[in-house]
Amino acid sequence: MPPITLQLKSTQILTPEGIRPGAVLLSGDKIADLISPEEFEEVSDSIPTEDLGNLLLSPGLIDCHVHINEPGRTLWEGFDTATKAAAAGGITSLIEMPLNASPVTTNSRNFNFKLKAATGKIHVNCGFWGGVVPDNLSALEGLLEQGVFGLKAFLTHSGIDEFPNTDEKHLREALRILHKFDEPLLVHCELDGPNPDAHLLLENPQSYKAYLKSRPKEWENKAIEMVIKLCRETGGKVHIVHLSSAEGLPMIRAAKAEGLPLTVETCPHYLFFNAEDIPDGQTAYKCAPPIRERANNDLLWEALKDGTLDFIASDHSPAPPEIKELESGDFSKAWGGIAGLQFLLPSLWTEAVKRGFTPERIVELLSSKVASFLQLDKHKGKIKKGYDADLFAWNPEKEFEVTPESIFHRHKMTPYSGRMLTGKVEKTYVGGVKVFDSGRILHLGAGKVLLARS
Repeated sequence: MPPITLQLKSTQILTPEGIRPGAVLLSGDKIADLISPEEFEEVSDSIPTEDLGNLLLSPGLIDCHVHINEPGRTLWEGFDTATKAAAAGGITSLIEMPLNASPVTTNSRNFNFKLKAATGKIHVNCGFWGGVVPDNLSALEGLLEQGVFGLKAFLTHSGIDEFPNTDEKHLREALRILHKFDEPLLVHCELDGPNPDAHLLLENPQSYKAYLKSRPKEWENKAIEMVIKLCRETGGKVHIVHLSSAEGLPMIRAAKAEGLPLTVETCPHYLFFNAEDIPDGQTAYKCAPPIRERANNDLLWEALKDGTLDFIASDHSPAPPEIKELESGDFSKAWGGIAGLQFLLPSLWTEAVKRGFTPERIVELLSSKVASFLQLDKHKGKIKKGYDADLFAWNPEKEFEVTPESIFHRHKMTPYSGRMLTGKVEKTYVGGVKVFDSGRILHLGAGKVLLARS
């Protein structure tokens, strides 16, 4: 056995075989072994030991849908604040989106800007997606060779002009390139078209109901139908991000039954919030696709239970308060994005526990399933001998209030503010280093850059 550098004891360790008491032995940045309480005496007294008591020691969470916005829009968020928030939420690895940074990550030169911007500022592990836009097909192989985990595309306006939406032709070509690298195409599935209710938002821009009608389910459904067709035609991996329309679930189930390489994520805000409860003028809730009605969202929960949805990601997309139009409450002008990275686990767990989900299942949806999707499952997503020592300890029963003082995001604005959530993260370890403990960041710069196929 390699030299042990730290022993973490707990009455509850979430292993691939279930929850059990014992200790996790770390050797540097790796898990050296798991031992039972009967074996405690065999570990030297000189080994540093931390007794976590009854906290549930779990594999670090992996969030593969995060907008950090650096370089270029660091006033919105940045690597420093985002990765601190991730650590506070038990997230030990994240994959950052190619927008809304400036420049966007659509070629090798811009990817190098991104890597330089991240240097010395990441407190959890960080990988990157590249982007597909109409004029960069010739740059895609270079991006993939540099180690992006796949490519992201929009079928409707992304919100920033630097990242224009693509069409079916471009997606088909991108999928053929991705197929060579065995990496996925991520698609924002909204195909906008004629909408007889579009005038409602113009007439009443503070109305959440009007905003919801401005981005109907039909837009998502049409886009889902298109990307499934492309998946079938090319054999390339397609991943639908932030699914909100439950009307797309039958198509997704049929595609999976057909054996297509299709994966789908949803987000906590589509499971925690419901359109009926969102007050007018509260633009902190604005995102695209929008948070839909309770009946729709109940069907998303069912799709999580039966495995139709593969995993959950935060889609953390922050912006300064003035861009969110908090004062005007104007949904037609406000930036569409939810700030929720730090609350990925507790927002989900708060509702999931009411629906019979177990901690094992929720951690699977936030860790091991994501690791498999990213092809990191040989060394991340499990507490297992030889795996990376990315861990967090939490209390699934503890309630806490989201206060501005507790938020590590750059801007202390989130629709979770003032909410009582269940499932408090107490400690986070990245590569065997304790980064977060009891509300405080203890260690900076523990994160590593993650590259695909390395």
